Amino acid sequence: MISVLLVDDHPVVREGLRGMLSDEPGLQVVAEAAGAAEAVAAVRKHAPDVVLMDLRMPGADGVEATARVLAQRPGTRVVVLTTYETDADILRAVEAGAAGYLLKDATRQDLAQAIRAAARGETVLAPSVAAKLVSRMRSPVDLSPREVEVLSLVARGRTNAEIGRELFISEATVKTHLLRTFGKLSVSDRTAAVTTALERGILPRA
Repeated sequence: MISVLLVDDHPVVREGLRGMLSDEPGLQVVAEAAGAAEAVAAVRKHAPDVVLMDLRMPGADGVEATARVLAQRPGTRVVVLTTYETDADILRAVEAGAAGYLLKDATRQDLAQAIRAAARGETVLAPSVAAKLVSRMRSPVDLSPREVEVLSLVARGRTNAEIGRELFISEATVKTHLLRTFGKLSVSDRTAAVTTALERGILPRA
């Protein structure tokens, strides 16, 4: 029996998901949560095999909730279930450790199959999401030499002020380079920028 935790801030959505899964053989919804804190507590109490995680919730969002859940119980498989499919959302979820990314227009059959696949250790992606990821991997990111230089110093743990002094540019210019880099990589912070650049071969691995 695959145990499932439903995480969504809308009770009607949780009720609908529970109803969709109630007749699926081998699946059992063991708990529900309306936010990140409740999700972490529910994982601690019920140790579910799979978590269906909403992306947009008040307070900590689904990406942060995913990271917190996996930090507590790495064996749990988190599948994001959302109406949003922007590049940035997808990448943030994958970087946080999500095993899958599905859209809320998925059929009951697709949802059940995805849960079973995730429980087996497979990665599950909605077709449109998979297409976006493939497209991103095929499309080269064109960082300027200076942007690569700044990002490489970020990877070494330098602050903006330290980078500015080392490259003889102002701290404001460093911030500008970083913001442009974030936009090109579709990330929202320094850590994600470095991680993505390493994964895509823009920065050499140590």
